[in-house]
Parts: sequence; C-alpha cells; structure tokens
Amino acid sequence: MRALENANSLLMFLLELGVLAAVGYWGLTLATSLWLRILVAVGGIAVFVTVWALFGAAADATYPAEGIWRAALEIGWFGGGATALALAGRTTLAVIFAVLFIINAALRLYWK
Repeated sequence: MRALENANSLLMFLLELGVLAAVGYWGLTLATSLWLRILVAVGGIAVFVTVWALFGAAADATYPAEGIWRAALEIGWFGGGATALALAGRTTLAVIFAVLFIINAALRLYWK
C-alpha cells in the first residue's frame, strides 16, 4: 500500500510541474508578438509559482492552506493548468490532466 501512496505523491509532483508547463505553453500560443508571448508565459509561471510557494508547498509554504482553503487552492491551481491547456487548444490533454488530478486528490483523501 505504501508503494501506491508514494506513486500518488509522485503523480502529484508531476501534476504540479504540469501546471507550470501548461501555463507557459498557453502563454506561448497567444496570437501576439513573440516578446509578449514570452512575457505572458514567464509572468504566468511566476504568478503560479508564487501562489504555490505562499500557500501550497508541502512543507515549506509561507502560509499553508488547510481544510477547505487547501481544497480551493488545489482546485484553482490544477484547474488553472487544465484551463491553460484548453485555452491553448489542447482540450483532450486538458481533460486527461483534470481527470488525473481528480484521481490523485481522491486517493489522497482516501489515505488521509
């Protein structure tokens, strides 16, 4: 059972990285000049990293979110990643990403 919990933790970490990749990818797909696309991609990633560092980082969050606030943070964070993929035209990938997050969250609640 412990191996499955570890695999689920790895999945969450990969999903966290996926959010950052999705936001950056979305920024680069905008129909505007290259410098503005790069600025939006980097800026979007910076905003997401800052929010996660302040409220969501497992052991090092400055103001760790708990309970319903943690749930809202995760829905916003991972939902933002899925939304970024959808806005970039990767709808199937966005759905897969959202489903993986839901499975991951359900398993974490089950094992808690």
